[in-house]
Amino acid sequence: MKDKQVNCQHTCRNTCAMLNEALRKETSLVMFYKSTLEECNIPEVKNFINDLVEEKSKIILQIIQKLNEIHLRSQIMDGVVSSFNNIDG
Repeated sequence: MKDKQVNCQHTCRNTCAMLNEALRKETSLVMFYKSTLEECNIPEVKNFINDLVEEKSKIILQIIQKLNEIHLRSQIMDGVVSSFNNIDG
């Protein structure tokens, strides 16, 4: 069984479609885990799910950091290109 395929567009400038999709899926998993916590009454399972939420939250932060790096790098490149365009004008 295959999930929806995300194909890299190779033209990303300010963001990354694949990382955005990963962020969406990881966030969805965290929301699912948190909703199961409300129903669970077994301490061992609750602790395990809490650990999963913590791990996934770290991954979400890493994805957000990488997306921010990509966005910043793109802004820097736009500034460099713009400065060359102003010289020619």
